[in-house]
Amino acid sequence: MRALVVYESMFGNTKTIAKAVADGLSSRMSVDLVEVNEAPPAIGDDVDVLVVGGPTHAFGMSRAGTRKGAGEQGAPVNVSGGIGLREWIEAVEGGPALVGAAAFDTAIKKARLMGTAARAAEKRLRRLGVRLVAKPESFWVSGTPGPLVVGEEERARRWGAELAAAFSTILSGTERERAPS
Repeated sequence: MRALVVYESMFGNTKTIAKAVADGLSSRMSVDLVEVNEAPPAIGDDVDVLVVGGPTHAFGMSRAGTRKGAGEQGAPVNVSGGIGLREWIEAVEGGPALVGAAAFDTAIKKARLMGTAARAAEKRLRRLGVRLVAKPESFWVSGTPGPLVVGEEERARRWGAELAAAFSTILSGTERERAPS
């Protein structure tokens, strides 16, 4: 089984979480971890699992204006090559073999948000026709540039392992259904 983890990161916090999620997933499957500007334009038939993550900006996924604002706050110039997770999900072609998908984000802990990037990503993933196997998950940073709240990296690793177990269970059921009698 193969997973594709696509992330967008402004200050490096979401990248750290994405790496931890990928590490957790790797307990049961092969994992490709890619930054959104390097993500494929189509999800290949060899990808069973798609996990996406990005920072929460203005109660949702980043946009060109919020990425520019992050740059003004010290994020590297041309973060994500000018595109974000929102644009990638809207443009990517779905893979018919996908077992499922999940979404995560990073957000400021003290600002309990009404909307999150993970929830917004989940809605867009549904439009691709993928099966979402977990609720959107938020991982906490202490402020806009970070750092991550203590324990969040390990929590992301555990979440990735839990996702791997859920995806493996689904795949086992799918393989049984496809097996000749």
